Amino acid sequence: MKMFRKHLGNLSRVSTQLQRNVLQLSTNAEASPVEGTAAASVNEFRTAVANPGEHSALHVAKFYTIPVEQKKQIFTGGGLPKQYELQIKTFTESCLMVRSPALELLHYIKNADLTKPVVRYVLYGDNGVGKTLTMAHVLHYGAINDFLLVHVPWAPNWMKRPKEASNATQEGMLDLPFDAAAWLVHFKTQNAKLLQQLQLKTSKEYVWSKRESTPAGSTLIELVEHGIARIKYATETTVALISELKQLSTAGQCKVMVAIDGFNAFFHPETRIFSDNKQRVTPDRITLTQPFLDITSYDWTNGVCILSVDKLAMTEGYMDSYMPRYLLGTAGFEHVDPFVPVHVENYTDKEFHSYINYYLDRHWINKTPKGFEEQLKFMSNKNPYTLMQLVKSL
Repeated sequence: MKMFRKHLGNLSRVSTQLQRNVLQLSTNAEASPVEGTAAASVNEFRTAVANPGEHSALHVAKFYTIPVEQKKQIFTGGGLPKQYELQIKTFTESCLMVRSPALELLHYIKNADLTKPVVRYVLYGDNGVGKTLTMAHVLHYGAINDFLLVHVPWAPNWMKRPKEASNATQEGMLDLPFDAAAWLVHFKTQNAKLLQQLQLKTSKEYVWSKRESTPAGSTLIELVEHGIARIKYATETTVALISELKQLSTAGQCKVMVAIDGFNAFFHPETRIFSDNKQRVTPDRITLTQPFLDITSYDWTNGVCILSVDKLAMTEGYMDSYMPRYLLGTAGFEHVDPFVPVHVENYTDKEFHSYINYYLDRHWINKTPKGFEEQLKFMSNKNPYTLMQLVKSL
């Protein structure tokens, strides 16, 4: 009897184990279609099309990857928000979302008649909506389509946080030699390969001092390297470079894409730079201002100008509106008029959903309680920057 009970007990345990195995197999069979759906949804927010020139309405709200070498070439000297740069390092991939404002700009540029005077495009919108990343998308297009890039990552840095200010040779003007040299390094990094290929030459001799000069017929690379090596003349070199680029572009020897983020800083009523008598100076007294105003005028051809206006480029008391007319003031508005306005707005529902899926895929969002997407949508109002800050803690 004892052996029978023991045998019966063994059969019972085997039966229970079999039931568990069947239940597990059943659960897995039911789960597999869901897992397949999840894997498929990963592809819904990505596109394999890495060339911005091939992006269309079909790719809106999808992330595309910028190759590592191109990212280094274009954005080593700036051009991406700091928070976004940190995410790129964390995710080990440089991804941008394809959005309608960028597609609108690309459509205009691809269909523009470059033989006509340069067209100015002005990106505007509230804080954190993605103006800088829209410009980055277009810069990527320019870099791989043989545009020489004249890119100022964030103009307000010169007016608010200059590395050093000194008296210029021109009376009443202030020079920012280290900022000018840093910009020349940025220009060289972005355009070195194309400059080597085009072999563009200077049209005249530039005399810097009794002993130093750059002869006519020198390459633009030689001109740039002089400004980097001799920081004292970096601003004058920038002025010469901009002048040469306008002439060469108009002559059809190259095409130029100007991109200046925070352009309205050049027309702000004041800067945070002080003169010798401890008075704040206006932007027009900064030597770096003039060359970038020159290249954003309409007196040259074979190029495009993408400018952004931003409330963050202003100081306290001048942030009541994000509209171009307010931020540029009378002088700035008249300088860029006529221009094509491009409004950058908060995420659409589709873009918001794509953003959440991307961060889930990267495991940046780990906590997913029921209704978390709706809560994020409500708390951020679908503002890209606010949303980026909110998902940090998830």
